[in-house]
Amino acid sequence: MKSSSRTRPSQSVLSSRRGSRSSPRPCGSLPTTRLPSLDNGTGLPATRRVFEWFPPPARPHPEAGTDGVRTRSGPGGGRGVTRENSVKVGRQTVTATLRWPWPCRTAAAHTPAPAGRGRHPSGQPRRPHDARETAGALTGVPRGERVVPEQLDTQRAQVDGRPAPGEGPAGPLEREAELAAARIAVDRLTAGVRPGAPGPGGLVAYTGTAGAGKTTVLAEVRALAVERGCTALHARGAEQERATAFHVVRQLLQPLLAGFSERERHDVLGDWYGIIGPCLGLCPREGAPPDPQGVRDGLDWLLTQLAVRNGPLLLTVDDLHWADPESLCWLDSFALRVAELPMLLVVGYRPDELPETVRALAAGRDGGPVRAHELAPLTPAAVANLIRRRFDGHAADEFCHEAWLATGGNPFRAVELAATLRDRGLLPTAENAGRLRDLADSLSGVGLVERLDELGSGAVRFAWAVAVLGSEATMELAASMAALSALDAVAARDRLVRARLLCEGTELEFSHPLVANAIYRQVPGAVRVGLHGKAAFELITAGRSPRLAARHLLETHPEGDDWVVRNLRAAAEEYLRAGAPDAARRCLERALREPPAPDEQAAVCYELGSPALMHDPSTAARHLRTAVEESGEDETLRQDAAIRLARALSYDDRLCDAVAVMEEEAARATDSRVRLRMLAEHFMMAAFAAQDGDARARSRRLTRITERLTGADRTERYLFGLRAWDAMVRGEPAGTALDFAERALADGGMSWTDERWGFEIPTLVALTFLHCDRPETADRLFAEGIGEFERQGWRGVPLALGYTFLGHIRHRTGRLVEAEDFVRAALRLGSRVGAHSPVALSAAGSLIRVLLARGRIEAATDVAKRYRFHEPFPSGVFPDIQAVRGELLLARGEHEEAVADLVATGHRFDERGVLNPGWCPWLPQLALAHAVGDPAAARERAAEAVRRAERFAAPSVLGHALRVAAEVAEPTDRVELMSRAVAVLEESPAAAECATARVSLGALLRQAGRLEEAADQLYRGVEQAASCGLESVVARARRELAAAGLSPRRLSPGTPVS
Repeated sequence: MKSSSRTRPSQSVLSSRRGSRSSPRPCGSLPTTRLPSLDNGTGLPATRRVFEWFPPPARPHPEAGTDGVRTRSGPGGGRGVTRENSVKVGRQTVTATLRWPWPCRTAAAHTPAPAGRGRHPSGQPRRPHDARETAGALTGVPRGERVVPEQLDTQRAQVDGRPAPGEGPAGPLEREAELAAARIAVDRLTAGVRPGAPGPGGLVAYTGTAGAGKTTVLAEVRALAVERGCTALHARGAEQERATAFHVVRQLLQPLLAGFSERERHDVLGDWYGIIGPCLGLCPREGAPPDPQGVRDGLDWLLTQLAVRNGPLLLTVDDLHWADPESLCWLDSFALRVAELPMLLVVGYRPDELPETVRALAAGRDGGPVRAHELAPLTPAAVANLIRRRFDGHAADEFCHEAWLATGGNPFRAVELAATLRDRGLLPTAENAGRLRDLADSLSGVGLVERLDELGSGAVRFAWAVAVLGSEATMELAASMAALSALDAVAARDRLVRARLLCEGTELEFSHPLVANAIYRQVPGAVRVGLHGKAAFELITAGRSPRLAARHLLETHPEGDDWVVRNLRAAAEEYLRAGAPDAARRCLERALREPPAPDEQAAVCYELGSPALMHDPSTAARHLRTAVEESGEDETLRQDAAIRLARALSYDDRLCDAVAVMEEEAARATDSRVRLRMLAEHFMMAAFAAQDGDARARSRRLTRITERLTGADRTERYLFGLRAWDAMVRGEPAGTALDFAERALADGGMSWTDERWGFEIPTLVALTFLHCDRPETADRLFAEGIGEFERQGWRGVPLALGYTFLGHIRHRTGRLVEAEDFVRAALRLGSRVGAHSPVALSAAGSLIRVLLARGRIEAATDVAKRYRFHEPFPSGVFPDIQAVRGELLLARGEHEEAVADLVATGHRFDERGVLNPGWCPWLPQLALAHAVGDPAAARERAAEAVRRAERFAAPSVLGHALRVAAEVAEPTDRVELMSRAVAVLEESPAAAECATARVSLGALLRQAGRLEEAADQLYRGVEQAASCGLESVVARARRELAAAGLSPRRLSPGTPVS
């Protein structure tokens, strides 16, 4: 029995669950204070669970009141505040007109108004009180960096070593070599492209441990690039944000795109708008979800356009090791293209925390293009310089050396220690050197936690809330989560700013990732879980996307809450539409662990079997089988889940199991239309099954069913398509296959991107037209399919197969150069799916056949080795892998091995009743393999191929069979058979096959002494072979012409032939 409270989510600090189905309240959970219900636009009552317990601060500050809030700050305390448009730094309040030291072209606009005329340098209207940016202009801190008054000297020293007002010269930053490399890269970027010179772009990486100064160096690079007129885009990874897909991508691109009008955004993104718009937060996704590769390709396109339109472009990504997987995968692939563009990509990361999957961006992995600069610790002299700058140049040597030892030369710790010394009034004498270790320890870890406790419970709660919220933190959300009033929240924030834990400004951000992580880890486990649950509820209640709440829900404990399941499913749908299936899978798997209500479990399992999640088909099949079994009385869900299950099994190379699933579902269906739909899927799965003992009976059944159909709906038309395919592969007359194929295309044709039907049946119909000598129709259909794939962002398996079959069409029509281009493009696309995935093997097999046709045997051998053309051979791959290997072995002269492969292939195909020698030419190839050792068997096989081809009656297939028969025939029969082959092939679209037969006929005529006829065939054959790209056939024809004493070029008309 479900609790009635399930529909009324509430908020908890220690337990985030809302209306759990489990009746006992978890130990330590809090009572709920119910407030009057308000209409908040979410359909949920406005509730609040308040803080009733928090660990007390360890050592309350002596100036703190009862709630831990400091009541005063003396004029000499070194604390600063920001009000209106003034900045107080130490004891000095500075107010001045902003004057920028460099021309800026920022992400918001590209032609800023002059400074001091009511506009921000970004080109946007100036905010009334832009204290943070005023401070940045006056102090020299680069624009885009928050100015913290108490950390002003620190920030300035970290950036470029410039002195603070009234202080002596700055000490060395000890980053001269690293910054010099950045200046060289920026100089090359802004110099443009020179003829003969490499591309202007580049990739630079700064690596180091936490606090080594990566952020500082990246800030300096940005300042330098902006000064040179570059458009600078910046993003930063965050440890707590890694579960949010495209978090880094959005940081990089949203500020720039936000400055564009809607029309400008459409102009820049072009046809990619609907594909990558969802991942950038520009628009919702309509239609089928794009695949991840399509989204990555779209982001490549966008960055290329921006580099050309708004370049030169600088991209800086800090804390790359914490980037979300989707952003990191794209950046790693895009990094290989940066050098070609007016773009500089600069990244900072900790090498030991960078995922192993990263290659191009990781120094020392696979010889990637990145040049890494490791940031070493500061020397004792540098630390001493920082200390002395804080104390007007006076500090004991022993004190400075101890400061270096206490900080380990870590720039962050050194700078923070120097600032803390001045704040606490600790004189830099030799007597005080012994106190530095404890003081340095207070800057991180347990010491930082103790510093936080001193600020009072309100500040602790506020800091915890900000640490949990991360980039979603606002004053309102943080105050609500910390159970503070607006005034108390402001006071807590100010205390955290004065303690240099939070940055100054309107946004809530910690001063350093080390601080953020230390505070996050300080939160007790139970409290952290509760805060994540409360954060998720607050975000949803505020109308924010479930995608933002999902990362918080992933951190909560399962408690059987329908509200959690519902929002995780909604987040998964958003992620799927954005092209982030891994993120969607994480949400759905967490929803399944909640667990959902019994009547929802099947639906969640069904969603886990989405086609977009088929990168792990065995796991998807397991979830889908559960969906089938748990669907209950929901017949529609069961049918859809069964179809997805069969496809998952087929992707897992378990085609026989897929066929059985659909056969079982068709048998149990009571509605005739449902049964027909199940049968269509059943026959489609069977079409790809290599081991199918019932294939002949299944073919007869399909024939009987289609005889009664009229093509009234899509199911019937798709069955016509399957009947056309079955007729073609079985070698029935080509006219029969073409008749059903035409009927399948009636009433608007077929959709290639229909999620319920997939692209398999349209593919089979197009291949039917091709093998029935209608290549122009096949070409048109595949072109339409590729267009649909491109528009939907399906740039993985479907697009790779489309290019493979376009190459196959050109192979059969004698355009071998184009064919090789298409299949190589398909191989590149397929290899991105997986180096040995079925789609990559399909492209590799097609490439081998094209290379063999062109006479490039060694190149074909290399491809076969690279893609492991050996046992066990996968099923459902076209062209058949074992047949292709047999053809390759034959070309290499390994006849016995070729015979073994081709006989095994023939046994499989004959057992299934696949008798068309044009679909898989194993029979003609076997005849040629037998020709050396067993001529009688060769002639028998060739004759059988001719009989089957005559039944099918497609000129290209019959002409090929006749040519092979002539090659292995008795010498007295060869000219007649070859003449017949040429005559038949002249009526077919198989130009390459016709050229080969013509040259063979010319050779036979020369041997018979019929030189005039031989010359005519050889000259026509060499011209045709050259136009097709048949290099080996051209070479053979020229040898034959030379043997006949003829010129390799055709003689002018009337020239006698001797």
